Formats: sequence, C-alpha cells, structure tokens
Amino acid sequence: MRLKTPLLAALTLLGVTEAHAQDATVPAQPAPVASASAITTPSALPVVAPVQTIPGMPPVIDPRNIYSETGPSHISAAIAGDPARVYVPNLRGDSVSVIDPATFKVVDTFPVGHSPQHVVPSWDLRTLWVTNNSEGRPDGSLTPINPATAKPGPSIAVDDPYNMYFTPDGKYAITVAEAHERLDFRDPHTMALKGSVETPACKGVNHADFSIDGKYAIFTCEFGGYLAKVDTVNLKLIGMLKLSRGGMPQDILTAPDGHKFYVADMMADGVFVVDGDTFKETAFLPTGIGTHGLYPSRDGKMMYIANRGSHRIHGKRGGPGSVSVMDFATDTVVKTWPIPGGGSPDMGNVSADGKLLWLSGRFDDVVYAIDTDTGSVQKVRVGAEPHGLTVWPQPGRYSVGHTGILR
Repeated sequence: MRLKTPLLAALTLLGVTEAHAQDATVPAQPAPVASASAITTPSALPVVAPVQTIPGMPPVIDPRNIYSETGPSHISAAIAGDPARVYVPNLRGDSVSVIDPATFKVVDTFPVGHSPQHVVPSWDLRTLWVTNNSEGRPDGSLTPINPATAKPGPSIAVDDPYNMYFTPDGKYAITVAEAHERLDFRDPHTMALKGSVETPACKGVNHADFSIDGKYAIFTCEFGGYLAKVDTVNLKLIGMLKLSRGGMPQDILTAPDGHKFYVADMMADGVFVVDGDTFKETAFLPTGIGTHGLYPSRDGKMMYIANRGSHRIHGKRGGPGSVSVMDFATDTVVKTWPIPGGGSPDMGNVSADGKLLWLSGRFDDVVYAIDTDTGSVQKVRVGAEPHGLTVWPQPGRYSVGHTGILR
C-alpha cells in the first residue's frame, strides 16, 4: 500500500479520490469540494485550490505536479498484467520491433503500414496505436496493438496520421495530419472523424501537449518555427507564436505546474520556455546539437532531453548525439550524457521504475537503454530508422498520447 503524502492527505479531506487506483477506463471524478479554509496543512505546503478541469477529465491530484500519478507504484490494475515490452516503429522498415527489457533482446517483429512514426498508448491504456502516415502516399493507417498479448490487429485507414494525441477528457483522439496542416479529431476507439482544425500557418504540425486543465493544447510547427495554440473544447485555432530563433521546433512537454511548456528546437540546439496561458516565450535553454525529444522523470523532478546530434532530417550514423538532464525547479541542465561512439537519440520514454530511459537511435538503427543514474548506455539492434518508441506498461491514470505521456 502506498503511504499518503501530506498533500494527498489534504486532498483526501477535500474529497478527491486516489484516481490512479480506479480502472483506467472509468477514471475517478472529484467529489464535492469542502471549503479550503477548513483544511489545516503544514506551513511549508500551503493548500492549492483544486483545478477546474474540462468536463470528463480526471481530477488533478497535485496542482504542483501533473506527473504525481505517474510514479512507479501507480500502474493501473487494468494493465498491471501486460507483459513488459518496448515497441519500436521502424520508419523505413514498415515494421515494429518488440524488445523484452529484461533481456535487451528483440523477441518479435511484425509488419505494419507504410512509414510507421510513433507507437501511441490510448487514453484508456487498452490499445497501443502505430501511426503509419505513409509519407508521400495516400494509404495512411493506424495499426492497433493489444498490449495484453503484444500482438497487432487489423489496421484502420486514416489520412496521414504522423502522430496522435488524446484530449485529457478522453473524448477525442487527435491524429496529426502533418502533410495536410490539419488536426483531425476522431472517436478514440473507432477513429471515425468527428471534426478538424485547419492549421495553414503551422507548416509541419507535429508534436503537442496539454494545459493542466485540459482547455488547450500547444502544437509545434516543425517547418515554420511557430507554435499553434488550439482550443480542445471548441475545436478551434486560437493563436500562433513565432519562436525567436532556431526555426525547427520538435517535441513539446508541459512543466509539472501545468502552465509552462518546454519546446525542443532542432536548429536552436536547445529548449524554449513558453508561458502557455499568455502564450509568450519567456526563456531559452541551450542543451545539445539537434534538440529533439522531451521526457519527465518518474518523480517529476527532472526532464530528459534527447539531442539527436544533427540539424538534418536525415543525418549520418555516429553523430554527436547526447542526452541532457534538466532540473525542473531551476530550469538548468545538471548533466549531459554523450552516446558512446556517437549516436542519434530521438524519441522514447522512461521505464516504469524510472531506472532506464529508452530512446530510438534514429540514424543508427538501434535503440538506447540509458541508465538514469549513471548515463551508461546499452544498445539493441532493431529495424531501419527507428522512431517514436514506447515503453509498456506505464504508470498513470490516462494517456494524452505521443510515446506515452501519462498523467
């Protein structure tokens, strides 16, 4: 049984349940809230008002840390029995490699659609979707993987699904139609189209993350140097922001406070800091060559930053790739781990226990398993041009998509 922190105890008094213990399909909802003035907590931990989320979204347990429910002990009972696997989409191999993380060996490889880009956990954690955007062709698709069996099912035809996200209320899947400069809002199970948001000024619409209350998402525009802010309730574009330098934003991650966003830029070789509410750039943090992927540590204190080692979309093998470790509290890089012998760390996620950071080696046809204490690296050979891998199972109540950003 997990011991309650002072904050969790206070929230229990407020009537908020421990939603991570609920079945992932039906997240717990907040009970009626008592007056905060009636709560007594240590002076070092003042009460924070409950976050008013969009309807249907699971409650925010800790407003100071939106990743509070993704610690190692918070794996949902609904997926606890799923085999531990790392699923690696091979972009040029039209396949998915499946790694057993206990042995660091590929135990299966199966074909999927053309140009698989990412493996995306569904909002309810019951399906892993392979986004086959079929670059330059009209036959895009999504391939479902059953994480209980680690086997794929029949693909569903979907137009240009470069990446996929889920609104925090679970109402929509958002397929990112990069080539069409469009976001398609779909039924999260059948993938039937429900509506679209055109993003004509967002060239190469790409990655996204959501505000603490679920009211908006910010998407990166890879080929224009912009960010796009989208209303997730009314399904409309509400703003565009031009970054001050660089010009090739990649991944984006919401800070633990749920209001600040970090944006990796492959040309600027660092991370922009953006106030999501005011939609203004506030800082820039240099990291490494070809800054690309962003992932929170299991305790929500650090951010792992994959620097791909190249400014090119198709780089060379053995480049100066590295991983930077940033302290969320100070916005400072505290460690940098070079890839031994050179490499191209790209997209991935952290193991359930937080001890390994798994990243695809985009230009080197390998996967890196990086020790989060020492930075030491193990390499696993996979298919041609691995991209957005996911690690499963993951702790958390629900997924907002990409390679497994859970809350």
